[in-house]
Order: sequence, then C-alpha cells, then structure tokens
Amino acid sequence: MYQAAQVEESLNAVMRVHHETLQLETEGGVQFIDITAQIAEAVAASGVTHGWVNIQTQHTTTAVIINEHEPLLLDDMRDLLERFAPLEHAYRHNDFSIRTVNMQPDEQPNGHSHCRALFLRASETVNVVDGLMNLGRWQRIFFIELDCPRLRTVSVMVMGQAGPRFRVVRGGKT
Repeated sequence: MYQAAQVEESLNAVMRVHHETLQLETEGGVQFIDITAQIAEAVAASGVTHGWVNIQTQHTTTAVIINEHEPLLLDDMRDLLERFAPLEHAYRHNDFSIRTVNMQPDEQPNGHSHCRALFLRASETVNVVDGLMNLGRWQRIFFIELDCPRLRTVSVMVMGQAGPRFRVVRGGKT
C-alpha cells in the first residue's frame, strides 16, 4: 500500500537552543496549574521552527504532565493521587526522630508528596512544528504541586532548527 507522506525539510537551517525558567507560586495540596500558554510563549521566543520543547520541574514533590483540562477529570486525578498516597499514612520519611538525610531547619513532613510524585513524571517533551507546539486537540501541559504552598521553578528548554523551510510531498510505502 502506498500513501502520500508529507516531509518537511529546511534549507540553511541553524541549530538553536533556548532556555528559560518559569517561577510559579503554588497554593499547596494537589494543585494542577495549566502552563501551556507560558510554554507556547517560550517556544515562540526561541525562534525554533522544528524541534522539541522539554518542560522539567526542579522539585521532587512536583510533576509535569500532559492531559486534558477538564475540571471533573482534574478532580478525579487529584482523588486518585490522594488514594495512592494518603496524607495521614505513617511515612518513615516524616519521622524526624530517625531520619538523618537531607534535613533542613524548616523541614516539613511530606512523605505523601514524594510518594505521589513516584506515579508521575518530572518532565515532558513536546514536538515543535512550524514554530508551534504539536499538541493534540485536548492536550494541555500541567505543572502539579504535590506539597505545601511555595515558589516553584520549571526549566523550559527549546531545541531545534530555525530558518527557512519548504515542504515536499512525496509518495511512501506503508
């Protein structure tokens, strides 16, 4: 079977790397923050026409995911995370009488937050095509707070080619 394939190629393209950070003030608990618009702005500022954008949290009690922005679904996902790692469970990480590693003067009991992060991702990568993120119709990029309110940092790296492009349509075997 043969099917026409769209192939995009660039002439005189240069490799470009663009990095920026987002600062987010969270409210705590399990909070979903839609950062799609901020990531789209970073992609536009990068000048990359074809490549990737990587979105990475800088914290162990947060996550980055791609999913649908539908309020009832977000409630369902929040409920699921809370069932997986309930706040009231006895976590050894929270027992400051025996824990000796990575202790800070303002340390808070947050074993539940770390355990919730175990089920999620620290980063997501999205294709960039024609200077835009190649997301599906319902796909949005979320930063998820799993711990208490605080200032959070997200690293955004856009990499790929910048420059003029042309399209070639040719047949391909599938």
